[in-house]
Amino acid sequence: MTVLSIIRDCLDALLHPSARYDALTRARHRAFMAPRLLGSLAAFAAFPVYLAMRGAPSAIEVAAFAWLIAPILLSWFLSRTGRYEGAHVLSSLALAGLIMAVAVTTGGIESFAAIWLVVVPLEAALSASRRVAAFASLLALSCAGILILVGHLGWLPAGDTSAAERGALIAFGVASATLYSAALAFGAESLARTSVALLSREEERYRLLARNMSDVISRHQRNGAVQFISPAVEAMLGMPATQLLGHGLFDRVHVADRPAYLTALSDAARGDVRSVEFRLRREPVGSERGQVDFIWVEMRCRPLDQDMGRDVTCEAEVVGVMRDVTDRKLSEQALDQARSAAEAADAAKTRFLATMSHELRTPLNAIIGFSEMIAQEQTLMLGAAQRKEYAQLINDSGQHLLSVVNGILDMSKMESGNFEIASEPFAPRASLLHCCNLLALKARENGVDLVTDAPQDLPAMTGDPRAFKQIVLNLVANAIKFTERGGQVSVTAAVTGSQLTLRISDTGVGIAPDDLKRIGAPFFQAGKTYQRRHEGTGLGLSIVKSLVALHLGELTVQSRLGEGTAVTVKLPLVYTPPHAKPADRMPAESKIATLTPVLRHEPHDKLQDQTHDQPAPVKKSA
Repeated sequence: MTVLSIIRDCLDALLHPSARYDALTRARHRAFMAPRLLGSLAAFAAFPVYLAMRGAPSAIEVAAFAWLIAPILLSWFLSRTGRYEGAHVLSSLALAGLIMAVAVTTGGIESFAAIWLVVVPLEAALSASRRVAAFASLLALSCAGILILVGHLGWLPAGDTSAAERGALIAFGVASATLYSAALAFGAESLARTSVALLSREEERYRLLARNMSDVISRHQRNGAVQFISPAVEAMLGMPATQLLGHGLFDRVHVADRPAYLTALSDAARGDVRSVEFRLRREPVGSERGQVDFIWVEMRCRPLDQDMGRDVTCEAEVVGVMRDVTDRKLSEQALDQARSAAEAADAAKTRFLATMSHELRTPLNAIIGFSEMIAQEQTLMLGAAQRKEYAQLINDSGQHLLSVVNGILDMSKMESGNFEIASEPFAPRASLLHCCNLLALKARENGVDLVTDAPQDLPAMTGDPRAFKQIVLNLVANAIKFTERGGQVSVTAAVTGSQLTLRISDTGVGIAPDDLKRIGAPFFQAGKTYQRRHEGTGLGLSIVKSLVALHLGELTVQSRLGEGTAVTVKLPLVYTPPHAKPADRMPAESKIATLTPVLRHEPHDKLQDQTHDQPAPVKKSA
């Protein structure tokens, strides 16, 4: 065992650097050099024994032994250049040359050495090259033909060997050629066994790599049929890999993504490298039957065979590497949504500032203009009635301006989160009727019929009465504002379980479905067609939504464009403040408004659009 290790180490030291990193190439180089070096050394060691038994050698014997240095030179050539096929070609030439030299002097084609011509192509077969084997076969046939031709022409030297010696030489030639052929056969078998072992080891290594990779490796035909897919797909899709062979994987691709999937495979089959993202259907563990779940997958595919000369019309295979990119896609979608929300908020604030230029300028112009007229009453000869009218207009404009500024301050406090509800018992029916009475005149001026239905037996509730009034005032005022002349606004109140349910419905312009999703967002006023027809900052419903959420209530809006809107508010009869910080008191479902509501504690005795006249009593239903 030690001797073999020493020999192998010596052979490894002689290997060309290009053969040291590939096991099969290293084994072939060893198989080439080992028998030639050992055979030459053994022949040189046996030469003195041969001389002692034979006596003085002839010239041909000396030349034959001298020719044994050729294998050593061939091993040196392979060690220096690494040209395996070239070394085999030179070895075939050297062996054929030695055979021809011996055969010509010992009987031509009938010589014992001619039998060795069969060994030339057998030795070349170890090169695993068809070109080398074909060359060696042609060389052996050529040598045999030359020997036959030389013998037929009588150019062979006359031999003086007896029939007994000739028979012994022929037996020696056959035996030696057979033994050498057997050695070649054992060498070929050893190389084949080494090749199979290395192939099996590499295959197992790649299988282990594919089995433990998180990415999925697959081999496809151009039409998408899967011929191989790595076991990692079982963790990705939760199903056996065998069910995805053929068109099993294609059947699980989302219908909308199948064209892109097939296009990428087709392009890769033509020689291009393609990357495609698509959705794959999977059945999550523990999911109900029939539930559909899709994941996003990125597949990078390239042709399996990139021979430049192949026909593009032939069936080509594609290898693909797939990975789950669902988290990345969700992040991208979240970023897109956040960007859209930021852009919408920026656009809403831009519209708000544009609206403020009108909402603030109009009352200020009235205040300045009428106050200047009052200041010049002697010059203008104003009467008492005119002064009273101008003073009332100044007061109305100031009240309107105050309501706008208060709305802006409310939003500022909402964003800062500094609010605590002052909870106390109050009668919701009285508060509701009071708010509707305040708005009755506004409804009458707009030609809108305001109907209130508040049962006499409405129980008392615990909460912030000022917040309750602001909710009612904003909702009813909005309903009147967006209801055309001749329409109707209905306000109803009822008790459902432990909640008070308010419903404010109108027959106004309604809200489009796209705008309905954004109702309650700050600075947003729905509808492009009527957006500039009505005054307002777009803060009223946002404040209402926040106040309702602060009371742990619910607000729903139902509307159809051109038919009207119905707003339903549900408030608990007994409000219990949570023991949390004010900024955290909004329930999770209400945080979509991204606001913490704030309520001013100044009394709301007047609406922003209320005129100086006393409102008429509101119409009550039976």
